[in-house]
Amino acid sequence: MGGVLILGAAAIPYLLLAHKTVPSLVVFVLAFGSGVIGIADDLAKLRFRRSMGLSARNKILLQVVLVVVVGWIAIRFAGVTTDVAIPFVDAVIPFGGVYFLVVFLVIAGMANAVNLTDGLDGLAAGTVATCLLAYTGITFLRHEPDLAILSAALMGACIGFLWFNSFPAEVFMGDTGSLALGAALAGFAVVTGTELLILVIGGVFVVEAMSVMIQVVSFKVFGRRVFLMAPIHHHFELKDWSETKIIVRFWIVAAILAAVGFTIFYLDA
Repeated sequence: MGGVLILGAAAIPYLLLAHKTVPSLVVFVLAFGSGVIGIADDLAKLRFRRSMGLSARNKILLQVVLVVVVGWIAIRFAGVTTDVAIPFVDAVIPFGGVYFLVVFLVIAGMANAVNLTDGLDGLAAGTVATCLLAYTGITFLRHEPDLAILSAALMGACIGFLWFNSFPAEVFMGDTGSLALGAALAGFAVVTGTELLILVIGGVFVVEAMSVMIQVVSFKVFGRRVFLMAPIHHHFELKDWSETKIIVRFWIVAAILAAVGFTIFYLDA
């Protein structure tokens, strides 16, 4: 439940320095709401002394409620449209009422992808910090200082957390941190209109989640595993890569993808 430290450390500068505009409050509430879901999940694990916390059904139901509430606020009061911009093309995809499904897929998908990535010491925290650096730049370019403050605060909290979470870790973020940080990234994507660009900026998380999907489908359909173990960072562990080597190389890939995503936004702005 070390994610409580991350959220607390990020909340202090945001509440003190920001003007609390609606878009930034949308991301703030989304992150903390997801953190509460994570706390319930982590407490269930501790109470019942098992690796499984909340059931998948209950977790999804809670995420649906959170996304519907936050999504409605974002569209009604934060100026978010139901159109999704296509990078480098002067066109949008009009989703209309189906946009809530898009928002749910982005938020729940990214939250659970970060959760899957949180399997090695410092891997998720360092990768999220890199993505948040890109979003700090994007929100700054969009002249939205409150969003930039929140993004920078979350990034700083992740970096501070790494002091205790780097290999060998003394503190672990748990679902409290991973769900909150993943939802925050998705929230930034929604309020900045970069729902497609998050697939590049958060590419490491996308690959981690896809590796699990590929593994499950391959095993159920063909009876064979594509990876030695999923998510993919465990595949490299079983290939005798050291934990530190995997983490640093994933950080490097994350930095490259974040830079590419930021560059695409800058050129497309």
